[in-house]
Amino acid sequence: MQPHVLVVEDEDALAELLQYNLKKEGFRVTVAADGEEAMILVEERQPDVILLDWMLPKVSGIEVCRRLRSVQDTRNIPIIMLTARGEEADRIRGLDTGADDYIIKPFLMKELFARVRAVLRRIRPGLADDTVLVGDISMDRVAHRVQRNGKDVHLGPTEFRLLDYFMQHPGRVFSREQLLDAVWGSDVYVEARTVDVHVGRLRKALNVPGTADPIRTVRSAGYALNAE
Repeated sequence: MQPHVLVVEDEDALAELLQYNLKKEGFRVTVAADGEEAMILVEERQPDVILLDWMLPKVSGIEVCRRLRSVQDTRNIPIIMLTARGEEADRIRGLDTGADDYIIKPFLMKELFARVRAVLRRIRPGLADDTVLVGDISMDRVAHRVQRNGKDVHLGPTEFRLLDYFMQHPGRVFSREQLLDAVWGSDVYVEARTVDVHVGRLRKALNVPGTADPIRTVRSAGYALNAE
């Protein structure tokens, strides 16, 4: 079953680009050019996830989000805000209004796809894709199998969870503390340098002959999985 994505974006070029790439990834796509049209389309047929621009004609994205969250029938639709407003106060406002995630423009398509799948896994797991591909790395969550360039990569449970989290957010830099919370949990005490050990193990396992190191170390910031 193809998950249905509603793209709410008034910039025609970006809307077409999103529609084209999402369809290539196996999603069914509907496009709305303003907030008013988005509300009508949601009433006609509820999507499985909404990609919602903040700055929209007629009704703003933040108001669309607020209205959807205030109605019983639509309050559980996953919403990802897309916006050029990157200030912390804006992100907090978007999330407080009810958005499930918040992506700042410009963004990588692969990161967007990963975020969409992450939201679907969390909120509507039956629609989520169990196989994720980032660059030449593929992960099958059901079979608990990882391959790179078609070759099996053997990972321990912690390295598997670490890679899974990286693949949900390709290109994004995470601090050691953020990785600890996401992979180990905030209620478990683990020293930050433990992250370095497991990243090292993951890096060693992924570096099969003839491939480049996919994990980037950002000095004084943390680690990222290269999106390409």
